[in-house]
Amino acid sequence: MPRTREQLEQATVEAEAWLDQLDPDTTSAEEISDLRAVTAAMNKIAAAQADLEAAVLAARANGRSWGVIAIALGTSRQAARQRYEQLTAR
Repeated sequence: MPRTREQLEQATVEAEAWLDQLDPDTTSAEEISDLRAVTAAMNKIAAAQADLEAAVLAARANGRSWGVIAIALGTSRQAARQRYEQLTAR
C-alpha cells in the first residue's frame, strides 16, 4: 500500500484513470461504485497526509522539538524525525 502522500496521490490518479477507461456498455456504474468509493477514500487519506505534513512543518517553524511533535503523533522522537525531517529541508 502506498505510504507517502505522493504515492497515495499517484495511486489514486492511476485507479481513477483505470476506472474511467472501463467500457460503460459492459460495466454499469453500480458495478464500480464501490471502487469509486475506494479511490475517494484514498483521496481523503492523501489530503489528510498533506494536512499532517503541513502541521508538522508549522510545529517545527514554531520551534517545537521532535520529542514534543512525537508525543502529538503518538510515536517516538526518532520515528517522527525520520519520517518528517526531510520536509523541513524543502
